Amino acid sequence: MKKPSTINTYSFLFSFLLVCLILSSTSIAAQGNLLVMPRRVVLDNAKRTQELNLANTGRDTARYEISVIQYRMNRDGNFEQITEPDTGQHFATKFFRFYPRSVVLAPNEAQVVKIQLTNSGQLSPGEYRSHLYFRSVPKQNPLGQTEKPQGSSDISVKLVAVFGLAIPVIIRNGEISMKAALSNLEIVNKQEANSMLKIDINRSGNVSVYGDIKVNYVSPNGTITQVGLVNGLSVYTPNTVRNFQLQLDSKPGVDYHKGKLAVVYTAESEGKQTLFASAELLLK
Repeated sequence: MKKPSTINTYSFLFSFLLVCLILSSTSIAAQGNLLVMPRRVVLDNAKRTQELNLANTGRDTARYEISVIQYRMNRDGNFEQITEPDTGQHFATKFFRFYPRSVVLAPNEAQVVKIQLTNSGQLSPGEYRSHLYFRSVPKQNPLGQTEKPQGSSDISVKLVAVFGLAIPVIIRNGEISMKAALSNLEIVNKQEANSMLKIDINRSGNVSVYGDIKVNYVSPNGTITQVGLVNGLSVYTPNTVRNFQLQLDSKPGVDYHKGKLAVVYTAESEGKQTLFASAELLLK
């Protein structure tokens, strides 16, 4: 009896463990059956390389092509693809490389994509940003094989969904500065199940800000209840403000007509939490 290959066994175990790690992480980006971890890359002279972990959670083998695209972040946080940078925006395309540029993943298989900083001597102080785009490639029929229509008089039209996922690659050089502030807090629709909190996230300095928004309700007697949490909110350069709103939870003892809301904007790195900004809204 032929013994199983030790290399193949180790490869399977590595893929299995990597998929489990990705699925258990909160720092992932997902679209269709593709998971990518981490969901953003930040490089500088102290950290010149980064590995991305890709995993296919679907039931079929899938191929993904990887390319670089450019985005503008609008004031509402939505992205718009562009080809020329806005004033104060710098593309990172010329300053990093990555490989491989395409991957084929079997079901529950994982693979690493490596990113490396290059040409760093040509960087001016500040921040550069581009986005890695992972595009699913539809499965092609073998040459000469066509799908047979159900009837001779039928016209066959097949729609194939093509999924895409983009993550930012950010390069920082030289002295960096960033400040954030929360302003214009307002509750929209104070109905019990549909209350929304509007917030402006303000940014200044020469780099982007990225963190989590947490909202606590403080009752008139001082009881604190968490009513909102959104992870991974960013304001990219050159934007100075992002208009954001989140739905507030409806919980026992919470009345959005009295008490106050306490909002914090924070980030966690290496087990340490950094407070970017905080604000309060008195309810009435």
